[in-house]
Amino acid sequence: MSEQHLAVAADVLLDDLVGSGAEVGLQLVVIRNGRTLLDLARGTADPRTGAPVDPDTLFWAGSTAKGVASSVAHVLVDRGVLADDMRVVDVWPEFGTHDKERVTLRHVLLHTAGVPGLPADTTAADLCDWDRMCAALEDAEPWWEPGTRFGYHVKTFGFLLGEILRRVTGESISTLLREHVSGPLGVADEVHFGLPERLLPRVARQVASDGAGPARPAPGSALDRAMPPGVVPDAHYANRSDLLTCDIPSEGTMSARGVARIYAALLGHVDGVTLVSAAKLAAMAAVAFTGMDEVMGFPTSWAFGYSPARPNGRGRPGSTFGMIGMNGSAAYADIDSGVAVAVMRNRFTGGDSSTIARIDQLIAEELS
Repeated sequence: MSEQHLAVAADVLLDDLVGSGAEVGLQLVVIRNGRTLLDLARGTADPRTGAPVDPDTLFWAGSTAKGVASSVAHVLVDRGVLADDMRVVDVWPEFGTHDKERVTLRHVLLHTAGVPGLPADTTAADLCDWDRMCAALEDAEPWWEPGTRFGYHVKTFGFLLGEILRRVTGESISTLLREHVSGPLGVADEVHFGLPERLLPRVARQVASDGAGPARPAPGSALDRAMPPGVVPDAHYANRSDLLTCDIPSEGTMSARGVARIYAALLGHVDGVTLVSAAKLAAMAAVAFTGMDEVMGFPTSWAFGYSPARPNGRGRPGSTFGMIGMNGSAAYADIDSGVAVAVMRNRFTGGDSSTIARIDQLIAEELS
């Protein structure tokens, strides 16, 4: 199939998704071997005003930001600022209580550190208090010996990684993102953990599906202890300006264009910007864990800071790396095909990745 046919088919699909009411607003960007094939925007950014989605619109993208956070760490490791197997306690001594002194940066990126839990009374406002969240991690008792089990660190991942980076460099993870990744790529205003207040007017409003929010974890379950009721995202949560403007690196706000450019650069396809070496890229995408997720409660696979699966289920293990957010936004790259893809949406249907799966299926078919 041709790239021209992809453009036509993608136009039809996005029009159908928005026209049917399945989606409110969408962005889709596809970059192949450094060349932008698709940069599409559809639908409504804010139903209250009727403002349309355009390529500059920013979207709350949930855990899609975890892939960006991991990428910042890998860039700094490749440049010798960090080391994959450095012990957290060596730069953050207060973290070493309750036998956590063996936790390494590798464990954090692989979600095997054993500290996914939060205090049961944690609120969304608490997430905006960096010192409070780091103190909770310092006091946390591990659920398992580091490196022996896997469990998705839903909220704690970003604070763990961000504080490690801050202790080593003296800079926040948002500053490091701008200095080492988004700034050199010309997308400093398009990919964020904590959003500058001046950019709030560009953020699409998340809209709940039929007024419903995501299902709450079963009380007392592992997921409930990792994501207590006060911090379960829904459309209201994603629209809060305090959360949007604070560094909560397990979540973030971005445009499809900005995050797709980051993944294209990780593949080595952006002229003049080298983020990681070929060896580091291969290590990032390699499947590092296959087995039970002790938090989510189902079998999974994990790469070095990323999900290793394409949304359509295709792809060679060790080729694809990226992240899907809770609200169905996503960004990923595929080494074999040279493709970087990002999809942003503002129909908040928690855990629903059907739109990105349809889009990825179309990309795979048209570019095969």
